[in-house]
Amino acid sequence: MTPDRREDRVLVLAPQGRDAEVIAGVVRGDGAECDIVLNAEALIDAMGQGAAAAIVSEEALSGRALARIAARLAAQEPWSDFPFVVLLAKRFGAAPAQLKATLSALGNVILLERPLSVETLATAAASARRARVRQYQAREVLAQRAAVADELASLNAHLEARVAERTRALAQANDRLTAEVMERERAEQAMAQAQKLEFLGRFTGGVAHDFNNLLNVIQGNMELIGMTSREASTIARAKTAQSACRRGAKLTGQLLSFARNQSLDLRPLAVAPLFEDVAELARPLLSRDIALDMAVDPGVDSVLADASQMEMALLNLMINARDAMDGRGRLRLHAARARPADGALPDGDYVRIAVTDDGPGMSPEIAAKVFEPFFTTKGVGKGTGLGLSQVYGMARQSGGGAFVHSVPGAGATVEVWLPAVLDAAVARQADEVDVHTLRGLKVLVVEDDAFVRAGIVDALLAFGCDVSQAPGGQEALALLPGMLPGLLLTDYLMPDMTGVELAVRARELLPDLPVLVATGYADMGAIDSAIGNGAILRKPFQLAELGAAVARLAHRA
Repeated sequence: MTPDRREDRVLVLAPQGRDAEVIAGVVRGDGAECDIVLNAEALIDAMGQGAAAAIVSEEALSGRALARIAARLAAQEPWSDFPFVVLLAKRFGAAPAQLKATLSALGNVILLERPLSVETLATAAASARRARVRQYQAREVLAQRAAVADELASLNAHLEARVAERTRALAQANDRLTAEVMERERAEQAMAQAQKLEFLGRFTGGVAHDFNNLLNVIQGNMELIGMTSREASTIARAKTAQSACRRGAKLTGQLLSFARNQSLDLRPLAVAPLFEDVAELARPLLSRDIALDMAVDPGVDSVLADASQMEMALLNLMINARDAMDGRGRLRLHAARARPADGALPDGDYVRIAVTDDGPGMSPEIAAKVFEPFFTTKGVGKGTGLGLSQVYGMARQSGGGAFVHSVPGAGATVEVWLPAVLDAAVARQADEVDVHTLRGLKVLVVEDDAFVRAGIVDALLAFGCDVSQAPGGQEALALLPGMLPGLLLTDYLMPDMTGVELAVRARELLPDLPVLVATGYADMGAIDSAIGNGAILRKPFQLAELGAAVARLAHRA
């Protein structure tokens, strides 16, 4: 018996005589399936297996049987209301209370009073079956709805998961985009700052060049006056003027350091001894209320730097830190191997030398300007604004960089990044020279500034040199074949050709000719590659420096 067959059958419970067989015959005759059950237990079991309706005689519904059937009906599915056709015995008067209880327990009941016709019984059975079919249809609808609800719940769960996943992906993409935008803004700000500093460097370098020429004229003439005059007052005034020239030379030196056009003596410089030397120089300048800490991390040996420029840079930073802390606080020098941020410096190994104070710090606007020449937060007369610009230029010219990090109220750190050197080299010692050996040396002086040229010529004449002069490169090239000088002393920046170009063309005529470039503004890399190290005399110079440089090169020839 299939499940469909069971659910379409009519159950018959009529225990007296042949009532059950007669009823079953009527039902089957109407085209319906029909099963006879013997008692209430069998009826309940058959209802559980599936049935369309039940025809029950009144005498089969004892109190116990009725209670069991009522319990079974109470456990029906929500869609089910099992139909009963109850065959009543013929009676007169009102229905007894037991019958009302029976009808109430069974619920969905069709009452037929016996005796009844075949048509009446068949019609009642068919009506009960149709009611049951509608219940089955409701069951299917509810099942479909439940399936749809389950599917929707599953879809909703997946949708929520997909929405959450998509939201996370969008959030991550937004975070990446925000980070890229911020990084781009930082890069653009850094580029703009670098371009501004580059422009300022070119400008200040040009100003320093012209100023150096003036200082050189004054310096040389004051020295000559001091050498030739016998009046004490004149000699004293000349020394005063020379002192002013030295102060001006220091100022232009700071400008040229920022412009990265000052000749640096780059060599391996041990960091630990550097810190000790700087600390010894700085302690008399620092307040007793400033604690000085120094630390050099393992693995830090040396850096590529100019020793004097590096000492001056660290002293400038320490004095700035002292002023920022108002003479009270903690100052720290720290050297460590480090990797610069992407794009900040060329690839390579670096040592980061950091000078940190616990002063009031700086705002981002001020921190962005500290490396600009003449920018200072100090009062009038308390600072030139060139100390940090000199640090910046020195670091850049040494192949590194300088950066500042500060938060208002949390102090400031200035970092000087320099190329790392694993093994410190022995410092070169300057050659000892005697200017008295210059007598009779033929020197060709090439300088476009007439006053500067005259000062150099007078100085060389004072040393006993045989001096010729030319205002430019073309004139000098014309003099060379007939003069055959022992040394060519030339300015770097001239209208017709640079000193390097002149040196190259001069050596085509005289391959062994020593060349000395006197300049305050030059492409030092170009000079070193074309002429060699030690061939630069920095303006403004003293007569002793001029004589030593000329003697050193002349003796190499």
